[in-house]
Amino acid sequence: MTTPATAAQYLVLEVHEPLARITFTRPPLNVIDFQMMDELTDALKQIEQRREVSAVILSGGERAFSAGVDVAVHTPENIPAMLQKFHGLILAVTRLSKITIAEVHGACLGGGAELAMGCYPPLGCAALAALVGQKRAADLIFTGRTFSGKEAAEWGLANSAHSEGELKKAIEGTLDHLCKLSPAALAHAKKAFYAWDSVHLDKGLARAEKIYLEELMQTEDAKEGINAWLEKRKPEWKGK
Repeated sequence: MTTPATAAQYLVLEVHEPLARITFTRPPLNVIDFQMMDELTDALKQIEQRREVSAVILSGGERAFSAGVDVAVHTPENIPAMLQKFHGLILAVTRLSKITIAEVHGACLGGGAELAMGCYPPLGCAALAALVGQKRAADLIFTGRTFSGKEAAEWGLANSAHSEGELKKAIEGTLDHLCKLSPAALAHAKKAFYAWDSVHLDKGLARAEKIYLEELMQTEDAKEGINAWLEKRKPEWKGK
């Protein structure tokens, strides 16, 4: 069954059972703000109600998956709401009974990368090592450096990396296999697969979020970093 595309301000939801596709439409780099978080969460809720849907593709288009969460919502007065909303969005992705696939072209940074991985900063500190190993996780978290799709695949952070012309073909091959399977069986398999992680998720998330909100974001350096970004200048770190 095909359902006409549903367009919100910053995304388009298309359903062609057993597939659903969410395409971000906030040019030029699909920066995520509060409204986009709400629209994504709502789209996932709609998909969850469709029993015939087996898999969901998250796509940012040709230029960028997403350059991350808008720095403007990282200000002290917005941080609690930002954490709550983005936390809810990530949980909606991880708890969705459908298989999710991130189709990444171009930039995939900050909150965009966290969305593609199904985690966000506090959770990344607690869970990234399980994906890529402790040393590589430390490298990425402490340096904040960017890396290629090939590196992501070699580390196990992505399933595979392909040239631009081969990416859609690779995804279609995966979907062709998934779509031949029972949506109900896939839903229960995903639930069972994440059952062990969910035991530790809430405690680890609460601890990491507490450090992020009550300690890191109270430092002068955190506030300076946000202000420098908004004012388009180099930050002047004070180490406190």
